[in-house]
Amino acid sequence: MVHRFRVLILVGLATLAADQVTKYLAVSRLTEALDGRAGLARVEGFFSEQNLDNDPPVAGAYRKSTRPYRFIENYWHFRYVENPGAAWGLFANLPESVRRPFFHLVSLVALGFIFFMYVRLTPDQRMTRWALALVTGGALGNFMDRLLRGYVIDFIDWHWRNQPGMRWPTFNVADAAICVGVGLLLLDSLFERKPVESVTAGGQVV
Repeated sequence: MVHRFRVLILVGLATLAADQVTKYLAVSRLTEALDGRAGLARVEGFFSEQNLDNDPPVAGAYRKSTRPYRFIENYWHFRYVENPGAAWGLFANLPESVRRPFFHLVSLVALGFIFFMYVRLTPDQRMTRWALALVTGGALGNFMDRLLRGYVIDFIDWHWRNQPGMRWPTFNVADAAICVGVGLLLLDSLFERKPVESVTAGGQVV
């Protein structure tokens, strides 16, 4: 049983870890929330500090996010963003009492559906195993954000010379893993798989 779910467990957990570590680095390098802290206090601050971009503004609070880091000028910046919605900020304006349960339910249903698909895979569907594992890890990463904070931390900002309409929505490692996983699923659907051959007791291939 463990061998059957090895790819799902290892790739999913590795993706989850990569997502949370990079989000910690985003909070550490792109905000002032962890300044003056050391050791475990920085980790505790990563999980407890909220609303670092002060959006919506809170009376008496100030924006703790800093200026974007220009990794590749005009094309690739690292910019701290808190996204309370889905991709492209969908459903971000829903009331808090509706938005959080809605996204929690959607995440759990999605993870359950992925698990249902995974257990039905045949031995020859290797690409699909990796694809579903990546999607699982990405979904878990964003789900953990929503459980802890009620929003998702995004920080990868791709754009073309700041031209209007030429900016990709800010995203994170979890989003990238989900996109790669979905891409692999689409790619796998284009190829016709040959049935796995088995050998009978008489030596015949069936």
